[in-house]
Amino acid sequence: MENVIDIVCDEGVRSRIAIGSAQQDFAAMLPEEVTRVIIITDAKVHVNNLTFINAYEHIVIGQGESSKTFVKIEEVYRQLLAMGADRSTFLVGMGGGIVTDITGFVASTYMRGVRFGFLPTTLLAQVDASIGGKNGVNLDGYKNIIGTFNQPDLVLCDPDLLGSLSDRDFRAGLAEVVKTAIIGDPDLFALLERHTFEQIRNDKALLRDIIVRSIRVKTAIVKHDQREHGERRKLNLGHTFAHAMEKSVSTLSHGEAVAVGIVVVCHAAVRQGLLPAETAERIESVVRHLGLPTDSPVEMRQLLTHVRADKKREGARIYLVYPHAIGACEVVPTPTEALDDIFIVPAASRPAGDAPAAQPEEPAAV
Repeated sequence: MENVIDIVCDEGVRSRIAIGSAQQDFAAMLPEEVTRVIIITDAKVHVNNLTFINAYEHIVIGQGESSKTFVKIEEVYRQLLAMGADRSTFLVGMGGGIVTDITGFVASTYMRGVRFGFLPTTLLAQVDASIGGKNGVNLDGYKNIIGTFNQPDLVLCDPDLLGSLSDRDFRAGLAEVVKTAIIGDPDLFALLERHTFEQIRNDKALLRDIIVRSIRVKTAIVKHDQREHGERRKLNLGHTFAHAMEKSVSTLSHGEAVAVGIVVVCHAAVRQGLLPAETAERIESVVRHLGLPTDSPVEMRQLLTHVRADKKREGARIYLVYPHAIGACEVVPTPTEALDDIFIVPAASRPAGDAPAAQPEEPAAV
């Protein structure tokens, strides 16, 4: 293993994040006292990793956001009960962000809490979804509206597990890398500018460096604000509008929606004098350079309806994250009544490219 990063959690417990090999390092990362492991995964990941997963007891769940509901999670609880799982059982979520979300939520609530860890198999999960202790489920289309803050004992990121991803799913993870770079790593952003999608996808050393840099930015923030009372809100850059898009249409993957959300807030930051126009152009250019969408398929008024119901809203205000420069962002408490003035741009003053785009094809399951 290499690049081991620890987050000190409540009561001094450590959450260990490492870059390594699932085959070689997973067993060694398990806490010494663990005697029983149950892996929670989805059908696609199971098929792609039969030998590894079949060596352990396992539960296979459905794919897609429709699996992140109480109805589906009840099925997992029932399977755990049928298997005789108790508080000594260690749960492992092996899959993308949906699997890690479900596993973390189930582990945090089953028998009032059992220990757990993650083996993320998508780029998005390795650089973002599995890191930081957020675990959630959806309700009526609102993403992660029910959830917990609870750190996993371990997260083992194995870049070799990413080989089965489609290009589209891989790009979705790069959207979170772009976000992370804007928040806290100008050198990472410059690295993304210098390399093509194909180079990032196929150069193992480059990909490993990107994963490590992204994790270090996120863990540095989470260490100081595990429950999102302050600095951790920066990690929501692009996500407020991404969740609104995901609520409105089913044709964008989460990463694609984040990419568009970043561009939306960059344009708004320019209009408010918070971000130089050339920096916004640089950000939009790298998003496009990586093959990600930059235009929303949803009209802004509809998006703002969902933004006003976002789970991060507090009373009559919502926290918006604006970049000031590459590597520097600000969290701005914003009255919800001001959103129309900030984000609805008269057609006469709308920059070219701001018009809604055609909807992309349905995303492949991760």
